[in-house]
Amino acid sequence: MLRHLSLLLLCLFPLLAPAAPQAPAQLRIQGSNTIGAALAPALVKGMLEAQGAGEVRIETQATANEVQVRALDQQGTPIRVDITAHGSSTGFTALKSGEADLAAASRPVKPSERAELQPLGDLNSAAAEQIIGLDGVAVIVHPDNPLPQVSTVQLAQIFAGQITTWEALGLGNGPIHLYARDDRSGTFETFKALVLDDRGQTLANTAKRFESGEQLAKEVLNDRQAIGFSSLASVHGAKVLAIADGDSRAMLPSPALVASEDYPLSRRLYLYMPPTQATPWARALVEFAQSAKGQAIVTANGFVGQHIHAIKVPPADGMPPPYRALVRNAQRLSVNFRFQEGSANLDNKALRDVQRVIDYLRLHNKLKQDVVLVGFGDAKHDPERAALLSRLRAMAVRRELAKEGITLREVMGLGDELPVATNTAEEGRLRNRRVEVWVY
Repeated sequence: MLRHLSLLLLCLFPLLAPAAPQAPAQLRIQGSNTIGAALAPALVKGMLEAQGAGEVRIETQATANEVQVRALDQQGTPIRVDITAHGSSTGFTALKSGEADLAAASRPVKPSERAELQPLGDLNSAAAEQIIGLDGVAVIVHPDNPLPQVSTVQLAQIFAGQITTWEALGLGNGPIHLYARDDRSGTFETFKALVLDDRGQTLANTAKRFESGEQLAKEVLNDRQAIGFSSLASVHGAKVLAIADGDSRAMLPSPALVASEDYPLSRRLYLYMPPTQATPWARALVEFAQSAKGQAIVTANGFVGQHIHAIKVPPADGMPPPYRALVRNAQRLSVNFRFQEGSANLDNKALRDVQRVIDYLRLHNKLKQDVVLVGFGDAKHDPERAALLSRLRAMAVRRELAKEGITLREVMGLGDELPVATNTAEEGRLRNRRVEVWVY
């Protein structure tokens, strides 16, 4: 009897033994839900397939907003990438604790986060801060809502709880129901910075908060009194409002206006890679995301890629004569060069965009006397100074293009003409300091 019992226990032992621990992931990404929900898994999958990996699959995990991408390399060795998407701030926290190799963020790193992570290197450096695509924070309402547009001032008053009924906006009746992303979300941080902070407002405590933009959009679709904001990639049938900021015209988040960052609530999508501790897998994903294949995946996932194309701009009232001549005879490229805060140096996106523009000009044989650079700036007490500063910005871009043998037809500075944002706030002034590229 005892011998039979021993044999039974021996048979059961493999079933009772603890599971072997998982091998560590080759790459760990934490942060933005906007990026991590679908875009990051798609980029990882694309990278692995480009490397020749097989059996690539994306597996959802028991915890919401967490996935693993699994594959076998060409030698049959298992590959695992862990993606945890609970909000941009969580990515920087994970970098600090050593639990992530890349932080995904739908807003730039804050000065306080940058200071805490200084032992890992400068996260504002061109090596660390990688802009992988563009997005527009879309302000959304129920499809039956007749409201066509709203200003950033009205938006601040609505989400601060100062405008509480639809009657106050001149239409319909009933209370306004607020829907917002949670405090860990980069989407909320962007909306807070561009809409609330600049007007000294805070989000009303009546707003319903969501970790997921997908869930927020679903709730707006089921509530005729709703107004919310989310990534352009997670609108899913809700009505998107046009946004006006200061003296700018009201703009919808079209791909062209998001690509140029003229849309008032445009934002960049980031991967932050600690420069002193960057792993080969992290470097590989960053480079793939910046490649033509990677940017095609960005676009396929509902965001705006950074590939360059020419756009015919329609004439509009208020265009100064030199600009109107460009509109009549040339096309604008789908990029604006912008600058580091308080500096005439190109920012990290612009440094990458220089090469993208050069590649476009070479491909279309426009290297000699076919390009016009147009600089813009924020308002100054002296209009001549504003015009000079805007021209100097265009000259900074000219120097970069000249290194590759490109000669220009003209460089002009239009000062504070044609603003795309209010000049009363620093965020708006930074967006107005830009250089457009036009080709004949």
